[in-house]
Amino acid sequence: MENNIESFSPEIFGSNVFNESVMKERLPKPIYKKLKETINLGLPLDPEVAEVVACVMKDWAVEKGATHYTHWFQPMTGVTAGKHDSFLTPTKDGKAILEFSSKELIKGEPDASSFPSGGLRVTFEARGYTAWDCTSPAFVRDRTLYIPTAFCSYTGEALDLKTPLLRSMEVVSKAALRILRLFGDTTTRNVITTMGAEQEYFLVDKEYFMKRKDLIYTGRTLFGARPPKGQELSDHYFGNLKDRVSAFMHELDMELWKLGVTAKTKHNEAAPAQHELAPVYSTANIATDHNQLTMEVMKSVADRLGLACLLHEKPFAGVNGSGKHNNWSLCTDEGKNLLDSGNTPLDNAQFLVFVCAVIKAVDEYADLLRFSVASAGNDHRFGSNEAPPTIVSIYLGEELTNVFEQIETGIVKENGNSRTLDIGVLTLPVLPKDSTDRNRTSPFAFTGNKFEFRMVGSSQSIATPNFVLNTIVADALNQIADRLEKAGDFNTEVYNVVRDIIKKHKRIIFNGNNYSEEWVTEAERRGLPNLKTTVDAIPALIAEKNIKLFERTGVLTRAELYSRYEIQLENYIKTIRIEALTMAEMVSRQILPAALNYMRRVADTVSALNSAGADSRPTKKILDKLVVLTSSLRIDADALNDSIETLDKMTGETLLKARAYKEMVIPIMEDLRKDADKLESMMDASMWPVPTYGDLLFGLI
Repeated sequence: MENNIESFSPEIFGSNVFNESVMKERLPKPIYKKLKETINLGLPLDPEVAEVVACVMKDWAVEKGATHYTHWFQPMTGVTAGKHDSFLTPTKDGKAILEFSSKELIKGEPDASSFPSGGLRVTFEARGYTAWDCTSPAFVRDRTLYIPTAFCSYTGEALDLKTPLLRSMEVVSKAALRILRLFGDTTTRNVITTMGAEQEYFLVDKEYFMKRKDLIYTGRTLFGARPPKGQELSDHYFGNLKDRVSAFMHELDMELWKLGVTAKTKHNEAAPAQHELAPVYSTANIATDHNQLTMEVMKSVADRLGLACLLHEKPFAGVNGSGKHNNWSLCTDEGKNLLDSGNTPLDNAQFLVFVCAVIKAVDEYADLLRFSVASAGNDHRFGSNEAPPTIVSIYLGEELTNVFEQIETGIVKENGNSRTLDIGVLTLPVLPKDSTDRNRTSPFAFTGNKFEFRMVGSSQSIATPNFVLNTIVADALNQIADRLEKAGDFNTEVYNVVRDIIKKHKRIIFNGNNYSEEWVTEAERRGLPNLKTTVDAIPALIAEKNIKLFERTGVLTRAELYSRYEIQLENYIKTIRIEALTMAEMVSRQILPAALNYMRRVADTVSALNSAGADSRPTKKILDKLVVLTSSLRIDADALNDSIETLDKMTGETLLKARAYKEMVIPIMEDLRKDADKLESMMDASMWPVPTYGDLLFGLI
């Protein structure tokens, strides 16, 4: 195997990306300068620039082996999409030339009626557009030039995840610049949302995967008795990599590095067969594209190596689920992290204002943050095994919390003594680096110079949580700027703003164990929302206060919000329906026939024991249990099919149908699983019709 492993050299990184070094080398200097201004400052794209870039990009891609190009976009399906057109253009003399114009670079036209629109578009209105996102570099993969794009309808509404993300990045940049100007920063031209998404996943043998209809159709095991060993011994976490896993990780790194994805860290995660990849941070836009690429490349590399990569949030019951830790911060175009406390008390003041904006935003829009990570898959993950609960709260750590308490009370504690805080935060000492521990139970934790949003599911796009986060923080920053811009004494007003925000919003700060029952009770006392399921969380998107927020900031219109609301509910319904149908099919075509065959064998044993005059009572008890379980299994499977048939006929409001699936279908699915898992534990292993948890979790050698 070692002989087949591709060697690494630094030149590999970004070798298939039309990145800044390629543009600088190949584009005429005036064109390169104008394009950089467009990317860095958000200026309109000059058509002349686009024409030159198109020609140069095509030549570069062809040299890399590309024969086609695609406008790569992120519709609201959770995966990426794109139609592939060749560079080939026929000529009148029967030959062909390779062409690629600025028009083809800037705009594409996929069929919008075939993608979810949530009622924005009717089926016969098919036209939709993709628009080049020049802030995210194009790349070559599988002999195709991939051009990152935004996707909108014929009438201009966003039909994708990227458009609101780009809008939110502009909005939070403008709001942050208002604050920076007040603190005397006259040189920063742009504030960038930075992101790093740690991706968790499972690897299983593809042979086992292909024998499990539930994994094929739904991405998770709908049945499966727990094996004697799980993750109790913590021996898998950071443990030695198995050969096949190591080979997978190496090939994955090589492919990602060629695509400019800064895959940095790889290791075994807590659960058997679970692993993690973490990248170096980049802008939220590029990080979102790179995370989508990472998930796609993971699956393709695994497939080539005889593996299956599982990105579902909870592919196995009883062990850790998989999340995507969303590390979010704000940086200036000069490289200063605005969530870094800095080296002077003045930096402290600015830092505390930005942290307070986040605190205010998260408290006021906790329901929106909960919505942003809502999915049927994530519902299985929340609340245990290092996954945060559904109550949104902020972990600040003891030291930063203490600073805010001093500001709130106006008393500074020094070596056991105290003094009055005269002019506010400017008198505070410099905050030490890494002044917080890490709370792995917290949904939203400050970790030194960033906030880690731990609720994002492993299969989800990070675009939605980040455009929500950008938007709510931008709104809070604007409200703070409105107040500071009117201040007579700036330093005093900074102190007043920070103090007032802490007094009003400190309920969202919790540094303890988020898994404890005491916290659930305490959170309810504080008035914090606890939206336990996706169906509970989705309506937050169209709450009037949230609609006004998105309209006020210009990130999404009312129509676009209702569109996403409908799409999320439909996705939930379809996901549960597919899972239920899969369960019913597996029971009727695999589990019940196997159980009946085993019952026949046990019944024959009972008969043989009776004929021999031996004691058949212990075996008869086993048979009686099998009869009860198979009967219950059949009844539950019939009930599941009946409930689906009933709900298929249900008309009216989508939310009511989603609730019906949650309340009617899921409990039957849970009962069906209990019976099947008990049967698995009782039956001869050679007769169980699908690979077991033991096979899947420990089958890679």
